[in-house]
Amino acid sequence: MIFSAATRHHTENLFARMLPLLTLAVFTLLLLWLGGPWRWGLIATLPLLALAIWDFFQHEHSLRRNYPLLARVRWAMEDLRPFARAYIVEGDLEGRPFNHDERSLVYARAKKALDDHPFGTELDVYSDEYEWLAHSIVPNEKAPKDWRVTVGTEQCKRPYSAALLNISAMSFGSLSANAIMALNKGAALGGFYHDTGEGGLSKYHRAHGGDLVWEIGSGYFGCRDEKGGFDEGLFSETASIDQVKMVEIKLSQGAKPGHGGVLPGPKVSEEIAETRHVKVGQDCVSPAAHSTFSTPIELLEWAARLRDLSGGKPVGIKLCVGQPHEVFAIMKAMRETGIRLDFIVVDGAEGGTGAAPVELSNRVGMPLREGLILVRNALIGCDLKGEIKLGTSGKVHSGAGLAMNIGLGADWCNAARAMMFSLGCVQSMRCHEDTCPTGIATQDKTRQRGLVVEDKAERVANFQNATIQALRTMVVAMGLDNPWQITPDHINERLNSARAHAIDRIYDFLPNGILLSDPDSTHYSRYWNAAQAHTFQRVI
Repeated sequence: MIFSAATRHHTENLFARMLPLLTLAVFTLLLLWLGGPWRWGLIATLPLLALAIWDFFQHEHSLRRNYPLLARVRWAMEDLRPFARAYIVEGDLEGRPFNHDERSLVYARAKKALDDHPFGTELDVYSDEYEWLAHSIVPNEKAPKDWRVTVGTEQCKRPYSAALLNISAMSFGSLSANAIMALNKGAALGGFYHDTGEGGLSKYHRAHGGDLVWEIGSGYFGCRDEKGGFDEGLFSETASIDQVKMVEIKLSQGAKPGHGGVLPGPKVSEEIAETRHVKVGQDCVSPAAHSTFSTPIELLEWAARLRDLSGGKPVGIKLCVGQPHEVFAIMKAMRETGIRLDFIVVDGAEGGTGAAPVELSNRVGMPLREGLILVRNALIGCDLKGEIKLGTSGKVHSGAGLAMNIGLGADWCNAARAMMFSLGCVQSMRCHEDTCPTGIATQDKTRQRGLVVEDKAERVANFQNATIQALRTMVVAMGLDNPWQITPDHINERLNSARAHAIDRIYDFLPNGILLSDPDSTHYSRYWNAAQAHTFQRVI
């Protein structure tokens, strides 16, 4: 009886799981028996029946083998899940990495639509995530309409006047040709720069004449020899193009600091091979570390060489801060050698486009605020901030974000994902699958056609301009003449529901030159003492 009951239970269970297949089989036979116009139904039932039979006999997926056809609903729901959450389930302030309100702000400004918000803030002003800028009783309506920042030390022959919001590094290959062209045309229309990303300077970057910052990564794409090393001749040829205004050495990026990458051979098309100076169909390797330098002094010497090869254009570095002593090692190298970087761009761990290993995205790298403050303190503590300009990149999308970053020490900001939103990105989270529905992060020509360059270029320019004007609105409300007058004591952060402080009461901000005169009095003393100009290793 026990065996009989168990057998009956298993049989009933199998019958229940096979019900979709059996139902389709019966329905298909019924249509065949009825004949006539009923046989048109076979157009639907036969493919579904074949699929169910295939599921039952295949070995790859156990769910489909046990639940023919029915298990496929799970995959369909997984595919639809991001969209269902974004459009149905999530509240306006819940989405990640950008919530609905943040995306809507970018969309509205890109389209020149109304971007005001009714009925007061939806933020919980007593939560520990809330922060605010201190306004003045006497707003300054006479503040200038726009500002620019001059990048370039005395060692630079051709300094560049940069806007306060620019397009952050995104490579051709990660983004489509149409996306690159729309971004660059937007930069040309709005008078701001477009960072090429480490994937090389393509013909699409040059199509509309917008200012370019050429990013050089460890793969030296666009200036590499046959063995993957740096080629001075190729670099000089491209860096001398008038459209290239600055050169940025990428040490690391927020999404995947300390990590290289491989573009598989099948994805290396003729266009990508031409741009990166690699061979079609062969794996394109971007090492984790540079081969042109291994010490802080060697980094500075190479940067100085790049400045000479480019005809005297500004040369700087971009990094996501990791080990603080390495930043101080670069500062010590600049003081000892006299060689200056023209700028430093700090990328936050919250930044990132495309795709990266989840462990690196989630658990490696310093967030922008802490990284920015550390590099600001390093420059000011070494009496270098007046010479070397400081940029930031990492989830910037609003005038308030610009104001806060500048108040913490930045001279200007870059944005990547916000610029993608201005192109029409819907945060589908498919950047790495080549199935981007808006034609931005894909090399699929049929998807790219949805992105009309002329239309989206105007939206890029609109967004940048509206965000700069939003920054001016905040400067006016604070009673200041320019955003560089914003200081840490203007920025307030809530610690809990009952306490809040100005941010200079939460973080330490060093006075000028203190690391040169009395480093042991600072909370950075152990990192400063562990840093040496001749090595990136910690000196004990």
